[in-house]
Amino acid sequence: MKSIMLVIGLVVIVLVVAFGLLRTENRKENDTMNALMVIVPYKYEGLWVFNDAAVGLSKEPFIAGIDTLIDRATANIPDAQNGFRAIFSGTEFPGANFKLEWRRAESGGNWYYSPEFNQEGWLCPALFKYFKSAPREIYVKVEPRSRD
Repeated sequence: MKSIMLVIGLVVIVLVVAFGLLRTENRKENDTMNALMVIVPYKYEGLWVFNDAAVGLSKEPFIAGIDTLIDRATANIPDAQNGFRAIFSGTEFPGANFKLEWRRAESGGNWYYSPEFNQEGWLCPALFKYFKSAPREIYVKVEPRSRD
């Protein structure tokens, strides 16, 4: 009887440990985020917007200064209003055109400052679709999108 209880106890322990490992592995997979992200902003009804079906965003607008930063950053990109590629990351990467420095939180979003353009802009809470928390710096590369 003792040996049966011992076997049952060991089986239960093995199952609990296995279940815990599976949950930890799933949590790691769900918590991972890309190091580099890409969106394709474009003008819609006079606003810079972007779509990203992977995170559930459609015509998400850039407002409160970020729209002006985009105008300035894309001034030399032909036909930018019909879409340009914006690659961004919370860490520096080769080819980044400019960076945004965190200033303060407000209204669920965050204000960032661009030293290249000497201007602030507000990023709405959609930022958290890409970052777990507001990064201290966001590096950005803007470029023409491929027309494939």
